[in-house]
Amino acid sequence: MDGNAMEQWARVRAALREEFGENAYRSWLKPLTLEGVDGDTVQLSVPTRFMRNWIESQYGDRLASLWAGENQSIRNVMVRQAKQRPAQQTESAESTGERAGRGGTTDREASPEDLALANLSAPIDPRFTFDSFIVGKPNELAFAAARRVAEAPNVPFNPLFLFGGVGLGKTHLMHAIAGHIRTSAPNKRVLYLSAEKFMYQFIRALRYKDTMAFKEQFRSVDVLMIDDVQFIAGKENTQEEFFHTFNALVDQNRQVVISADKSPAELDGIEERMKSRLGWGLVAEIHSTTYELRLGILQSKAERMQVDVPIKVMEFLAHRITSNVRELEGALNRLVAYANLVGRPITLESAQEVLHDLLRANDRKATIEEIQKRVAEHYNIKVSEMHSARRSRAVARPRQVAMYLAKQLTARSLPEIGRKFGGRDHTTVMHAVKKVDELRQTDHGFNEDVELLRRMLEG
Repeated sequence: MDGNAMEQWARVRAALREEFGENAYRSWLKPLTLEGVDGDTVQLSVPTRFMRNWIESQYGDRLASLWAGENQSIRNVMVRQAKQRPAQQTESAESTGERAGRGGTTDREASPEDLALANLSAPIDPRFTFDSFIVGKPNELAFAAARRVAEAPNVPFNPLFLFGGVGLGKTHLMHAIAGHIRTSAPNKRVLYLSAEKFMYQFIRALRYKDTMAFKEQFRSVDVLMIDDVQFIAGKENTQEEFFHTFNALVDQNRQVVISADKSPAELDGIEERMKSRLGWGLVAEIHSTTYELRLGILQSKAERMQVDVPIKVMEFLAHRITSNVRELEGALNRLVAYANLVGRPITLESAQEVLHDLLRANDRKATIEEIQKRVAEHYNIKVSEMHSARRSRAVARPRQVAMYLAKQLTARSLPEIGRKFGGRDHTTVMHAVKKVDELRQTDHGFNEDVELLRRMLEG
């Protein structure tokens, strides 16, 4: 090879470095070796087939343009995989022994394949850990299964399929799995992305006629995690590729974790063979939250934020904002931010003022049955006591509160309310309303209880 070609190649490399930046140059372009110039064709080589495919699709046109600028006779730039000598193979294996994007640190350079994987994978939020996930009956199975996948060397179910409504914790568990594996097993290659991005990468591979590199990349991982798989519904070609990727990984005992808004059987626009495959492992539903779980989530978040939120306010939020955890935590964030910025304490009144839009969105007209249930829960008695003839204060007082709230929050007449409380006379309801009004004037703690219940129930 003449010196003129080497000088041209040096200028091309300098231009690539300047144009694409130091990181891209070091990861992809620096390993390129000039093999020679044959007529109107430049021959370049790289260590791996994956790098060759990536460089051709990402940098091929620019390489050809820069070479043509140096030598007008150049029409083509060919990139091939270099044949490695045994010593080179050993060195390559050692240098890629620890991989980037796996959660660990290493003083050895990561391979280009690992850098590409790290760029493709969605970022993992360090706040979403197993320790920060509040477990209750609605999510205990999903939590236990996610933790098993993250911690156990051999998992008896594959895939793990998590499903549930918006804001219930699917993404939190997905991030917790990925973060734990990358920290505890940095030798494992974990790829976490949305189904939308999977489809985008597949379409891109088709466009650049680079499907082999796509297949190699996705089928070389140890753990594949796909969020919101319902997005590929109706996308036949993407489903076909995902089906084959899924099968290849499961057949090699590589772990697959999927999330969706519905169970596999209920996913519309998904082929039956895909539904069947998705349901082969463990299907774990994350149910709607309970009051106790919502209260636990608020208490945990307040502790992490190191803010003092009155328990009455948290009980109020847990009762009133029931749609999803994301909205519940957002309400607490807004309330704390308001208190800090304005310098006012967090109270029931300020919560109602600041969160009026969220509360209105979650409002619904209270029924007498719901009032009885909420009051019974609050005073720790059975709902059946609302209809019983027992007159002990521990039962009679909550019953009077429930009658009072039924009068305040519903359009039912006094006789109708009485009938709902074990067939009592309307005068009994009138007495209950009068008694509760009197007690609210003289007993501060009692007044707070009634006000809290009213705020929880008012629509």
